Amino acid sequence: MDLAPEELQFLSIPDILRESISIPKRSPKTFYLITLVLIFPLSFAILAHSLFTHPILNQIQSHPLAEPAQTRHEWTLLLTFQFGYLIFLFCFSLLSTAAVVFTVASLYTSKPVSFSSTISAIPKVFKRLFITFAWVSLLMFVYNALLIAFLVLFFIAVDYQNALLSFLAFVVILVLFLGVHVYITALWHLASVVSVLEPIYGLAAMKKSYELLKGRVKMASVLVFGYLTICGVIGGIFGTVVVHGGESHGIFARILAGGLLVGLLVIVNLVGLLVQSVFYYVCKSYHNQGIDKSALYDHLGGYLGEYVPLKSSIQMENLDT
Repeated sequence: MDLAPEELQFLSIPDILRESISIPKRSPKTFYLITLVLIFPLSFAILAHSLFTHPILNQIQSHPLAEPAQTRHEWTLLLTFQFGYLIFLFCFSLLSTAAVVFTVASLYTSKPVSFSSTISAIPKVFKRLFITFAWVSLLMFVYNALLIAFLVLFFIAVDYQNALLSFLAFVVILVLFLGVHVYITALWHLASVVSVLEPIYGLAAMKKSYELLKGRVKMASVLVFGYLTICGVIGGIFGTVVVHGGESHGIFARILAGGLLVGLLVIVNLVGLLVQSVFYYVCKSYHNQGIDKSALYDHLGGYLGEYVPLKSSIQMENLDT
């Protein structure tokens, strides 16, 4: 990001993508290792977990009247695997976010960048991201409860052949998914960056994210919806060709397709994390909130155990609140 801070607000979506893609060129070894150690396992797990759950589900469905002990064993195995998968997904998602956001900020402030320094900063960054994620999870719980309620209402309306109620419930479900879900995702991603780069996290980071999104909601929605759509298409193709394509495709074709799709998802996830970092600076510039690079430099140094001046602040407004 060689542009002046006041010029970042004028970046369009293609400009943001170009800036994001160009960032790894400034420290290729660091981003190569981040991708290999963190983003690749995350992307592989997202796609490959269905390879392990699909056979278990098939076994449960094909033998519904099997011995209760055997059925319980299969359900226990499935739930244990799913629980482990979610923990893995949660950890590597936060680790990847912490690593990329910290590294991009280090490059932005001309701080020496290395994979070892990024890894050293992650433990302190992870705690902040975890607290922010906990608040986002609470918001997502409310959202999912509403979505489930309207889904139940929709099926009841269809069962009773109530056309008006069915239509209204369907519209609300559509708005909840396309509008609220995308907005909450954008809010979470921006709040994650705020949690790393500013002296606030948790609910305060979500409030700050909400303020930064004002005036940039449309751009954020397009970016998030595009990311979710691409991930959904990759996941759909993987499920069709690799997981369920045993009868239509040979083992070599499935392995080749699986490898290509995992590699594609790795690229998409890396670019997505870079975009969320760049978008933070775009929002700051749009609201005329200048970033003191020297203060941000000190703030990043605090994660590494370096001396941080007592009055160091990324933004003067944080001292007043």
